[in-house]
Amino acid sequence: MRKCGLVSRLIVLFFLSNFSLAQGQYFSDWFARVDRSKDEQPHWITPLATTTPRLEEEYRYDQLWQPNAKGVTTDNYGGGKGLELIPFEKVEVILNVPPYIDHNNPKVRNGWGDVAFLVKYRLRSGNEEHGNYILTAFLGWSLPTGQFSNGALHPVITPTIAYGKGFGNFDLQGSLGAGLPTADTSSLGRTIAWNNTFQYRVFRKFWPEVELNSTLFQDGKNDGQKQNFVTPGLVLGRFRLAGRVGFTVGGGYQIATTQFHTTNHNAILSIRFPF
Repeated sequence: MRKCGLVSRLIVLFFLSNFSLAQGQYFSDWFARVDRSKDEQPHWITPLATTTPRLEEEYRYDQLWQPNAKGVTTDNYGGGKGLELIPFEKVEVILNVPPYIDHNNPKVRNGWGDVAFLVKYRLRSGNEEHGNYILTAFLGWSLPTGQFSNGALHPVITPTIAYGKGFGNFDLQGSLGAGLPTADTSSLGRTIAWNNTFQYRVFRKFWPEVELNSTLFQDGKNDGQKQNFVTPGLVLGRFRLAGRVGFTVGGGYQIATTQFHTTNHNAILSIRFPF
């Protein structure tokens, strides 16, 4: 019996030591793995509103100013962005920081929005020397953690397919996804979001772009409606700060082109620190 106990302890120690070694190697190889992943895909810049199909490792903060039909501007601090990591060579995980919503209206209470997460899996890609294209699947979900009326009533799952193709200094990046509430769909409604971005690189660091941001509404109070924005913008970067850390900044202006729209003349500021 004593021999069996000794053998069991040795086996446990063996697996624990190997797990510790594997864990240490995983973290020590982190940035090498990130670099390999980035080398296998195009090196375009991330658009302002369209979620890129590329895998990125960065921290991102967005600021949005969204006027409604009465001319009252809602300030969105954070834009639901946050920390983006590449834990595996074809996988990105985004941990979104809840945005803070300031309505500038004494009748509506300000507060934090919902917590959200996004996982990307890159299906196929080729860098500029191997086809200059990418195809990626997303799965996002949000939790109803918002304060007061600044979030959804139920969790929302968002499956998405994203794509991109480059031609020299020009590239197209797009995504097609659906927002699916887990309950009360008839009252909350579903959304179909289709975004396409057209970019052209100038002088290596300047990325003027035009985005088409469309949303179709099914069920809910906006059932049958369609909303589309044209979003001209400019993204500058990536500029190296120190070591691996870089800096990217961009701005844009959303103009509604459909009769139905929940907001209009929205301004976007995006600040990123890739690493």
